[in-house]
Amino acid sequence: MSELILLRHREIPDINQLQVYRQHGGFEAFQKAVTSMNPYDLTDLVKDSGLRGRGGAGFPTGLKWTFIDYENWPHYVVANADESEPGTFKDREIMEGNPFQFLEGICLAAFAIEAKEAYIYLRGEFWQIAGFLDQKIADLKQAGLLGENLFDTDYSLNIYTHLGAGAYICGEETALLESMEGKLGQPRLRPPFPPSFGLYGKPTVVNNVETLTNVPLIVSRGADWYKSIGTEKSTGPKIFSLSGRVNKPGNYELPLGTTFRELIFEHGGGIPGGKKIKAIMTAGASSSLIIANEEALNTPLDYESVPKVGGSLGSASVIVIDESVGIDWVLRKTLHFFSHESCGKCTPCREGTFWMRHLIDRIHDGKANWKDVELLNEVALQIKGKCLCALGEFSIEAVTSGIDRFKDDFRAKAPSEQNVE
Repeated sequence: MSELILLRHREIPDINQLQVYRQHGGFEAFQKAVTSMNPYDLTDLVKDSGLRGRGGAGFPTGLKWTFIDYENWPHYVVANADESEPGTFKDREIMEGNPFQFLEGICLAAFAIEAKEAYIYLRGEFWQIAGFLDQKIADLKQAGLLGENLFDTDYSLNIYTHLGAGAYICGEETALLESMEGKLGQPRLRPPFPPSFGLYGKPTVVNNVETLTNVPLIVSRGADWYKSIGTEKSTGPKIFSLSGRVNKPGNYELPLGTTFRELIFEHGGGIPGGKKIKAIMTAGASSSLIIANEEALNTPLDYESVPKVGGSLGSASVIVIDESVGIDWVLRKTLHFFSHESCGKCTPCREGTFWMRHLIDRIHDGKANWKDVELLNEVALQIKGKCLCALGEFSIEAVTSGIDRFKDDFRAKAPSEQNVE
């Protein structure tokens, strides 16, 4: 890409200051929407752009907005800034470096669904960012860009920050809403879905930080411009959070459709010590393990192509694993995380992650035989499709794919013939 669209602070100094942001077209899109567009036209524009949710699910953003219930009022927008997925750190950089574009995206989403109140839900560890955003929101109010009768119209909007308590489960949108209401952060049984029964039982749209940050430039430059970036079915730029065994970890904003090879070797600088790449996780700890062969490395990073090599794009939190890392070690790290973060509401996830953790500890410590590996896989399959939310499903992705695709790692740790107490 010739310019950065989401990480604009890397090219425009001090764009986190309102004056600088406005000098570069900031809030012109919001003014245009409020003064010369109706909410339905704005929603159609975002639909036409092909923007898909950047939080992991990849659901079409404009289509999500159309699900809002217009028989029930008021409406709310909630920005999901929980960002608790291991290996994901893109939203934090946006909020710290380019906050006003994110806030303008919230404003546009609110206008699209005729909401007059919007909230930013941040993970508990982001308390400093919450204070920073509060200052930026105050700047917008002082400039007349938030509050009552915006741009001399009858439209009014206010934005508030809300801190969670550092629970991974609250990245799931219904658990997030429960937390905002002062309840335990546990998923709701669905349906109903948030666009009909969300915050305080009212229609609510929940969008990720990166998703919303795309919207201002879609409105100002048009859907065709946005579709010129990326691929036909996966449009626009994407921030790839690259970590693990790479020389230059970090956030890289690239068009969707960029290959694994380009991301890891051209932008990430390759593998330390020239070691061989072994496996790739594409969505943080919630990923299956992709065998890093030539086919995988040449695969475009988009929503349609990654499943063809046994993974999913998810939040594009790409974790690189080289030949020096045992897959049993990877599973141990992920399972300790998911076992700790399970909210405990549904039995398959609560009990399943507990027993998977104990089994992988035995395997990793060399105290298991092959029957323990088979049991680990069996427990994972018993969790599959039986949980209230995706956490249980996420917890088994690395397990089932790791055992299936990297058997030699487990054979080395758990021989077929070994007596274990």
